[in-house]
Amino acid sequence: VQLQASGGGLVQAGGSLRLSCSASGRAFSDCYMGWFRQAPGTEREFVAAISRSGRVTNYADSVKGRFTISRDNARNTVYLQMNSLKPDDTAVYYCAADYRPGVTFSKDRYEYEYWGQGTQVTVSS
Repeated sequence: VQLQASGGGLVQAGGSLRLSCSASGRAFSDCYMGWFRQAPGTEREFVAAISRSGRVTNYADSVKGRFTISRDNARNTVYLQMNSLKPDDTAVYYCAADYRPGVTFSKDRYEYEYWGQGTQVTVSS
């Protein structure tokens, strides 16, 4: 499975960005997906996750109400809409996928087998 993340960039505080992650190599609708981020000197942290169908989502408290995860199984793509961005949101953002049966989604980065290359998001104050 190959994941390709895009959409990062430089934005002022209060602005918005939409990240995309396209997948190939295996049936996209069979995997649950997640977004994680990693700032310099910190561990990679959970941001959001979505179930195979897209009906179930989960967010880190720090982004709840500002970020929205969604997916388009026909386009093999998962999105992360980020609004009201803050300087603390600055990080490299990674998409991840896993096909573990019986799991709706996961907030644990160790439960994802496939990772994209990351896209930089920088929020200026």
